[in-house]
Amino acid sequence: MTSDSRRVVLRRASAELVGTGLLVAAVVGSGITAARLSPDDVGLQLLENSIATAFALGALSLIFGPVSGAHFSPVVSIADWWQGRRTRTGLSSRYLGAYAVAQILGAIGGTVLAHLMYGLPAVSVSTRVRGGGGMWLAEVVATAGLLLLIAALAHARRTVLAPVAVAAWIGGAYWFTASTSFANPAVTIGRMFTDTFAGIAPASAAGFIVAQLAAIVIALAAITWWYPEARGQGGVTVEETRADGARYLPTRDRRR
Repeated sequence: MTSDSRRVVLRRASAELVGTGLLVAAVVGSGITAARLSPDDVGLQLLENSIATAFALGALSLIFGPVSGAHFSPVVSIADWWQGRRTRTGLSSRYLGAYAVAQILGAIGGTVLAHLMYGLPAVSVSTRVRGGGGMWLAEVVATAGLLLLIAALAHARRTVLAPVAVAAWIGGAYWFTASTSFANPAVTIGRMFTDTFAGIAPASAAGFIVAQLAAIVIALAAITWWYPEARGQGGVTVEETRADGARYLPTRDRRR
């Protein structure tokens, strides 16, 4: 790998790290605020938490989308890698590994950041139990729906709508899924380290992550069936500007 290639990998991975971290900070921080402002109304707490999360997700997608595609989730990165592996238009395995590590570390860091902003201990392992068949099914629905949405936007060449559309899906899924739509293994891991409104006990996290990974298989099968002409195009296309001013799509340049 050349020094230029390493720099590109580091730049995009750093965007995933910071973006995922700020997303988790928004989830955890808004949960803390909600619990403090509305201590006796769980429904209002969830409303406050979901609105803040959706708004933050949309804004972060706009900030980091031009750098890394704003995946913020290993499931999105895995789907992008799988769809483009034959035509070399998706993430390479090198990028996939860098993205996944960055997303997980960023998620944990985001929890620590939220705790420090609110004067709490940097880490407090969650005791909040979440589990059971209904919640696992909810995670499959939330995660698969997210991947289908991204694929549909790419198929329709409307990726410019992704920040609003993805934020709307996650915000809505907070309310129509029993699990409140984690839909992200990195975020799930990050939320293990907060014993606040947004937390999830480590023993519960495993079931959520398995359901999220299973959703990839379901979503990819659905994408292949409903959008066969989009097969192998890669999941996310983000324009960047080269040093010489020319425009290019980094999803088609990631394996260099």
